[in-house]
Amino acid sequence: MGPRDQRTNDLPKVAASSLRKGSVVDMDGKLYVVLSAENIHPGKGTPVTQLNMRRISDGVKVSERYRTTESVEKAFVDERDHTFLYQDGDGFHFMNPENYDQLTAPEDVVGDAAPYLQEGMTVQLSTHNDVPIALSLPRLATFEIVDTEPSVKGQTASSSYKPAVLSNGLRTMVPPYIAPGTRVVILTEDGSYVERAKD
Repeated sequence: MGPRDQRTNDLPKVAASSLRKGSVVDMDGKLYVVLSAENIHPGKGTPVTQLNMRRISDGVKVSERYRTTESVEKAFVDERDHTFLYQDGDGFHFMNPENYDQLTAPEDVVGDAAPYLQEGMTVQLSTHNDVPIALSLPRLATFEIVDTEPSVKGQTASSSYKPAVLSNGLRTMVPPYIAPGTRVVILTEDGSYVERAKD
């Protein structure tokens, strides 16, 4: 083992508050992918960062609180754009557009991003030793409205969003004038309506 190999123990330390969804941290030699990171500022006392994470080796979910300034070891992760190809019984298939390598991500890695994946969509896939561990969707995605409930008369404009079903099966709330067949832009983070699609 040469001197260069020892660098692997020297993981970069980052402030807990800088971690985002998809970051990978090394805790006690095990890798965890961050599912959500929330900075909490109590009225008094120290701000903390609440990290909800999934252990990559077995999928177990854990929740940890760190002082916001506390350092966490961030594992080296390769993050690059991949094109979503298709889903089958093996999982979700992605292709690296640079070298056409294909990777298959299991369902628990894709998680609640699954309904938003569209053929040909570019996503950021995080891999560790060529194993997919997390993916980040584009912020916005366009879907067609397949069904809406009629608006209720007499509602004020701000509260008059009505339930609608998107072509990916997810439910969202849309303004009253949006009818089935309309293509709309959705925020992939929470499935909320952004605007009517321009195309």
